[in-house]
Amino acid sequence: MSFNTLKDMDLRGKTVLLRADLNVPAKDGQVTDTTRIDRLQPTIDYLKENDCKTLILSHFGRPKGERNAEFSLSFLPPVLKQQWGVDVGFAEDCIGVPAQNAAASR
Repeated sequence: MSFNTLKDMDLRGKTVLLRADLNVPAKDGQVTDTTRIDRLQPTIDYLKENDCKTLILSHFGRPKGERNAEFSLSFLPPVLKQQWGVDVGFAEDCIGVPAQNAAASR
């Protein structure tokens, strides 16, 4: 059985919604292991080379369905920028106005 990959699609100039596992180990707001971030770099590089607007969805947790600042990924954009060499924005939510504004700004 064969599966299509990103390289099988014409992505040039398109907007790509990428679901990524960025549930990285962190302590006191600092990433302690960048393995998951580093493993995503080839995909980020490929999308960048193809002039894609890339929107990444990920989560860190939401215990019992409630927002908890302790489980926000808001600390990640500077780490992602450092590791990937690209600017990374952040939306406080994946739906509604925050998500629409973040998607429009890139």
